[in-house]
Amino acid sequence: MPVALWRAGLLLCFLGFCACLEEDCVLGVLERPVVLPCLYPKLLSFVNFTIEWRRGDEVVLRSVWELNKNVEELSVNSATISSDAARTGNFSLKLPTVDVQEHKINYSLFIISEEDHSDALCTVCLMLAASFSSPLLQREEAAHGGETAFLCHSSGGFPEPAVHWLINHTEKPPEGSVRTQAASLPDSHLYNITSHLMVNISKDSIVSCTIENLSMNETMTSTSYGTRGSPVVGRASEAMWIFSTALSAVVGIMVVAGVAYQIHLDRISKRKKKEFQEITRGHKRRHPNLEEAEVMTTQSKETDV
Repeated sequence: MPVALWRAGLLLCFLGFCACLEEDCVLGVLERPVVLPCLYPKLLSFVNFTIEWRRGDEVVLRSVWELNKNVEELSVNSATISSDAARTGNFSLKLPTVDVQEHKINYSLFIISEEDHSDALCTVCLMLAASFSSPLLQREEAAHGGETAFLCHSSGGFPEPAVHWLINHTEKPPEGSVRTQAASLPDSHLYNITSHLMVNISKDSIVSCTIENLSMNETMTSTSYGTRGSPVVGRASEAMWIFSTALSAVVGIMVVAGVAYQIHLDRISKRKKKEFQEITRGHKRRHPNLEEAEVMTTQSKETDV
């Protein structure tokens, strides 16, 4: 009996160890560099050897080392390893970019012996992810007390995300009221996600849609605040209305003041012009012969000329 228990425990430990290995994957973000780790210090004792990094059965990098120097290297898609790998034992593979089709693909490092026999030194699982766009939430009010329709859309992410709806921040929608569709784009294999909610709620209800990308550890939420509007947006709108009203009042006062000042200047100009004309006429009445003398003087100058 103890032997059977020991064997069962050993089997469970082995299965648990295998499960841990399967979960021990490297996360790569699409269109960004990623490093697949492989530390193998035993190769430090080797003088001449050849290694290969393979993606499944495809060779992505082949490196020939002689006297701890890399004398030849063939690479696919610019994959590289460290130039001092033979001195440090760090044979990690650096990929400048990754494609979504490589999701959950195993990369393995092999050493090639003189007998053309290869042994796997490292195996790394590659998992990929990409961020989704911020969800766009649209609301269509129901007519005559019917159901209200909501549409939540997000695009360009990977893998397929989880979508969560909440009503008034705490209530989950009724069962069967949510319909979610994920479409994989044919060119990039990224996902567009669209979720529909049909529910009978009041116009003042608050509804939120959350896009959860577990691989990227990202959660993005968009909220519809109903007819009452967001308190922040409401206060901002009220402040903007007050500012616009005050600005209009100030502009109006400035315009009125400008017009009044211009009328005042016109009145002063007319008064001065009138005073000047009266002074001129009074001067002529006091000196009736002055104008005649000025005319004779002008005629005399012209005769002399």
